[in-house]
Amino acid sequence: MEEKNKGLNTICTHVGELEDKQYKGAISPLYMSSSYAFDDVDVKRYPRYFNTPNQEGLCKKIAALEHTESALIFGSGMAAVSTALMAFLKAGDHVVLQQTLYGGTYNLVTEEFSKYGIEFSFTKGWEAKDFQEEIKGNTKVIYLETPSNPLLTITDLAAVASLAKNKGIISMIDNTFASPVNQNPVDFGIDIVIHSATKYMGGHSDICAGAVASSSENINRIFQLAKNFGGSLSDYTVWLLERSIKTMGLRVRAQNENALKMANFLNDLDDIDAVYYPGLPTHTGHDVAKRQMKGFGGMLSFELRPYVDASVFQKSLKLIKSSMSLAGVESTVLSPTQTSHALMSPEVRAAQGISDGLIRFSVGIEEPEDLMADIGQAIKKAKLETAIASDK
Repeated sequence: MEEKNKGLNTICTHVGELEDKQYKGAISPLYMSSSYAFDDVDVKRYPRYFNTPNQEGLCKKIAALEHTESALIFGSGMAAVSTALMAFLKAGDHVVLQQTLYGGTYNLVTEEFSKYGIEFSFTKGWEAKDFQEEIKGNTKVIYLETPSNPLLTITDLAAVASLAKNKGIISMIDNTFASPVNQNPVDFGIDIVIHSATKYMGGHSDICAGAVASSSENINRIFQLAKNFGGSLSDYTVWLLERSIKTMGLRVRAQNENALKMANFLNDLDDIDAVYYPGLPTHTGHDVAKRQMKGFGGMLSFELRPYVDASVFQKSLKLIKSSMSLAGVESTVLSPTQTSHALMSPEVRAAQGISDGLIRFSVGIEEPEDLMADIGQAIKKAKLETAIASDK
């Protein structure tokens, strides 16, 4: 059976695994060597060339998960983002980026690209027409993110991919929030898929990695730059990531189910101003998400009403952790204004709709009733402390 025809959990478990020919162990052996023979060998292996045995095996797994010919792994999500973008951009080129975007990517573009003579524009929205309005004669790349961080906006993948192909432009997507479990952008015509593998691929809050998946031609072009940038991943982390991906299908589907329950719960609370989750029928991108996603994901955001202090609320949580990252098996929250989007100016955050009361919620695999109880008690405590403070 071809790899592309295998089921998700079969791909997660078996594709790309290395055979232990010596001891017949059930899992991939770990090759820790950073130096390999150069004579009388078919492949000259070196960690910075992304071709150690463990690196190659993991890349095959990620490519199979994203329905692509090839893939590369990196030391972080931002290493993957920056290398992929720079591989297709040079001085005088222009890139169109989605308005609602991960803060690290926004910071990379706004702080670094002008140094290299690369022009950039941000869309005014996240529909295909918004991208079209920003295209210039020298546009080489369209970069999008759906669902986006942190407001979970949904962009029509097929529409943007069609626009890019008609203009001869490379399309790239940050697919981190969806994961390969819920969305395969290449199936809708997107050229290059990027992940912070730290998140759902790792899934246990103990790995930092990035990944890029695309055609063999595109991956080779990215590789030519990547080997010079040096953003490779240690084989021990590669081995841990391969182990973690084995359970990704199970984890993410459980997180999908929990997130939908939590979104409905939050949507019914009087102390919540708004809930952003594509699985809710009231979400502006719900219909598009149903067409292009297999599940709505484990990420959501919500806004507390002004009388519920966001900082006090998060400090009052007992089960849900206040944490910088996302997508672990444990539920976490953060304030984007203080973390993921802190490098943006207040004006830019306001333009994107990122308020001080916005909470990004990464839903884990705990029992949803326990998560609901924790949120309920934290809101109650935050309201009480606010009331006491106002009386003084």
